Amino acid sequence: MFAWMAWTPEVAIFFVAILLMLVGMSLWQVRSPSIERRGFLPMPTTRGDRLFIGLLSAAYVNLAWAGLTDVTQMMGAGISFIVLLIVMRWG
Repeated sequence: MFAWMAWTPEVAIFFVAILLMLVGMSLWQVRSPSIERRGFLPMPTTRGDRLFIGLLSAAYVNLAWAGLTDVTQMMGAGISFIVLLIVMRWG
């Protein structure tokens, strides 16, 4: 069924991490509904909004890293993770 995709351990870890984030955020939302707040983003956002924006931002940083540098992708992934944390905390 998934033979068309290059399932390496890194790809599997990536998708499992995204799945765990979504499950964790869903459980957190059910347990403690979020309220909108303003951070450095130009609009009021909830936790789910910041997760979505943070994941998109991290993906773009990671793609730019892969396309513009020859440095190991692990550093790009680390920077992407930091971007996600910044958006989630202060966005």
